[in-house]
Amino acid sequence: MVLYFAPWCPNWRNEAPVAAGLYERYKSQGFEIVGVSEYGTRDDVKAFFGPSGPPYPVVSESESRDDREKTPHYGYRQLTGDARKWGSPWNIFLDPTKCNSSGEVLTEKAWIVNGELIETEVDKFIHDRLAANAVITPCKQ
Repeated sequence: MVLYFAPWCPNWRNEAPVAAGLYERYKSQGFEIVGVSEYGTRDDVKAFFGPSGPPYPVVSESESRDDREKTPHYGYRQLTGDARKWGSPWNIFLDPTKCNSSGEVLTEKAWIVNGELIETEVDKFIHDRLAANAVITPCKQ
């Protein structure tokens, strides 16, 4: 799961515990999350997660709200029809069995959630895919 978020966003503050819970529940079965911070400084991200840090890897794509329409995240959202001004949170679920390990295109199909995750629905979504595959095997690098 690739999770785009802005550390100052109220919707993200609602979703953060859901994402952390999903990660804890399914990481032993191969489920991974990569957080992508948007429109907030690295210090904002550190302050949001506190001294223990995030439970999953987090990278920064932009640190300024002025970059909103300049980020790949903005372009991706436009392609999926997400017309929200800020687009945080925004979640992409990649299925490793459908990932291309060579070339520039990682996948041709992904599941997108424009906005906050609904815990019961995303839990079922992940569980059903794990049950079908037993354990997720990550894409080869």
